[in-house]
Amino acid sequence: MAATVVSSVIANLKVLSHDNYEDWSFHFKTYLLAEDLWEVVEETFEPPRREDGEAEFMVWRKNNAKVLHAIQTCCGDDTYFIIRCISSAKVAWDTLAEKLKPADQALENTEDKELNTGLTRNEEYYKTNGDFNEFLHHQPLIDAIAKGDWSSAKKYLTKHPDAIRERGSLSGSTALHMAVSMENEYMAKELVELMTEEDLEIEDANGATAITLATLIVPEVARCIIEKNKRLLCIPCNLQNMIPLIMACHGGHWGLARYLYSVTPLEALTSTQDNCRTGADLISHCFSSKELDIALDLIQRCSNLAFATNSIGKTPLQELACMPSLFFSGTRLKFWQQWIYNSIHIRHASRIRDVRIDVQKQANDPVNDQRDLIIRSVMALLRGLVSNLCKLFGIDHMYKMKQIHVQSLEVLQGMCKMTEGLSLKQMQGSSVQTALFKAVEHGNDEFLRQLFTANILALGIYDENEKGMFQFSIECRQEKVYNFFHDFIRVMNVRTESRVDKFNNTLLHSAARLSPPAQLKHIQCAALQMQRELQWFKEVKKIVPSKFLEVVNHTDGMTARDLFTKNHKELANECERSMKATATSCTVVAALIVTIMFIAVFSVPGGSKAGFPVFLNKRIFMVFIVADVFSFFSSTTSVVTFLGILNSRYAEEDFRKSLPTKMMIGLFTLFSSIVTMVIAFSSTLFLMLEAKEWIVAPIILLASVPVVSFVWMQFSLLVEIFISTYGAGIFFINKKGKPWSFKS
Repeated sequence: MAATVVSSVIANLKVLSHDNYEDWSFHFKTYLLAEDLWEVVEETFEPPRREDGEAEFMVWRKNNAKVLHAIQTCCGDDTYFIIRCISSAKVAWDTLAEKLKPADQALENTEDKELNTGLTRNEEYYKTNGDFNEFLHHQPLIDAIAKGDWSSAKKYLTKHPDAIRERGSLSGSTALHMAVSMENEYMAKELVELMTEEDLEIEDANGATAITLATLIVPEVARCIIEKNKRLLCIPCNLQNMIPLIMACHGGHWGLARYLYSVTPLEALTSTQDNCRTGADLISHCFSSKELDIALDLIQRCSNLAFATNSIGKTPLQELACMPSLFFSGTRLKFWQQWIYNSIHIRHASRIRDVRIDVQKQANDPVNDQRDLIIRSVMALLRGLVSNLCKLFGIDHMYKMKQIHVQSLEVLQGMCKMTEGLSLKQMQGSSVQTALFKAVEHGNDEFLRQLFTANILALGIYDENEKGMFQFSIECRQEKVYNFFHDFIRVMNVRTESRVDKFNNTLLHSAARLSPPAQLKHIQCAALQMQRELQWFKEVKKIVPSKFLEVVNHTDGMTARDLFTKNHKELANECERSMKATATSCTVVAALIVTIMFIAVFSVPGGSKAGFPVFLNKRIFMVFIVADVFSFFSSTTSVVTFLGILNSRYAEEDFRKSLPTKMMIGLFTLFSSIVTMVIAFSSTLFLMLEAKEWIVAPIILLASVPVVSFVWMQFSLLVEIFISTYGAGIFFINKKGKPWSFKS
């Protein structure tokens, strides 16, 4: 086997094979010593048990898993089989040594090699052939399962029915655990049929029942186990106290998750013993995976889960506030995508059905009539054709997107109902406050609109620094949220422009801060970044009363104008450097074009006769003359414009309109001069090689390469400068009326 380097675990360590154990074990031991994990495989004492102490057991379990994972990852295809069914890092290490260590080293220090687990000595763990024997009484059954030989396993179970519930001395695994971990679906289902309900509840050394593995590896086996023992639906199946439904969501098996949700009692998701943590975890998993049908159904049945805390300390309301992409307002669509999106109709979301009903209906509906079979085949073919066309034109994607938007909006509306009737004092400092400020930070204006619709008092919430959401939206540079609040101020006649936080920062001080890096990285160049910062400052300055323009804050002791200059000094310097570099390089190119076009007009193709060009009466010659003159004047204009950029004073206000306009004119005229230069060149070739048209066309195509290259590299910047400088802008005022309807 070729030696492969395992870079993901230990740098420059080759995978273990049958002929490199000495080098491999030396490097691996060094790695364990460096990570302070050597005692896991060197230990001579009995591993801790859960009943002896939960904390100590969890530490041992984590370290054991780290080392075992490293060993498994470093094994090659021909050595992994040796430790495939072993769940103890020490046993795996010793087994590899027993099998692969050269004979002269295997005899050294054998008296010190002992597995002191409290059960037996090393000699009793191994058979005469040297294989590790974790199952003392029924190892033949485990061997048959490892080989995938169900016939032999069934014969053994017929003679020894108790073998089906024997647990490994170290891993604690049963035969069903082994079959599931090997992804042998058929054998696992057969074992489930032979096991009692109590047998299915047996846990391994890590506290995991067989359904824990099945939900992550073999979903069909998990369904089989649940159908035999419904109690497992409510039993946490690992140390994280996850029920099978949460495990299925965690593993991404949403078909299984929908089935488990349909049969899991609501009490298991809303238990007060864990403060509804399980239900909150389920909803959070649905949000992150965009599988919202379960979340919608659960919120409709138990809306108080909106305020329940999940395993990471967040509520579903806070999780949804951080996901603007789940709503239409957080999605950017092209014009044709917008047209498709508006043409799609999504019906009201239905409740989660028990998927077993569908399976039974299909099973009880056999097709016996040949004519009916042909009709069904034709219909299936047509459905497949329509489905492929929908995928081709992106209709499928747009339908799924709109379905997610509709479902997420219904989930949000269900959550917001829980805020109805709450006072400002009840919401201040609660998860509602955190969710609102998270929504502002992530630009989730739809979240704010729905929550304010449910309870308008939420607008008065502020953070620990007495900073309002409007001021925070300016600081985060979220223009959608800013526009939303701007509409509210205008329509409802609420005065928040003069509000200051506890550090005496006005709205304009927030605009004077440098934008968050996440917002700046979406803007193409430093000049446009500076322009956007100036646009924000000017926009906020319009709504701040004039008497607040000279307010000095406490933290910096500066006015907003001075603070803007201080915070944007480095960005302004970077803009100056980048614009000068661009202008310099473009000036050189434009100057060369000026020189070439000036010479070309006096050395016309074909020469002159009696002072007149030979091809004067040919139409293609006039194309050459016009293109040459246009290229000359365009390039000259470009040179003058870029010189103006180089000689600019680079004041802050220049970056808002003056410098972007000059850069736009310079790039456009340079682009025009290049295009017309290529046209002049092509027309000259056509005049000189008129009789050999077969060679003219390829040369003209090659001449278009510079034009295409310029468009590819610079035209997008030109368009972005134009839109940013003279476009509609990111700020707007809704003059049609109220931005939403309020509840009384």
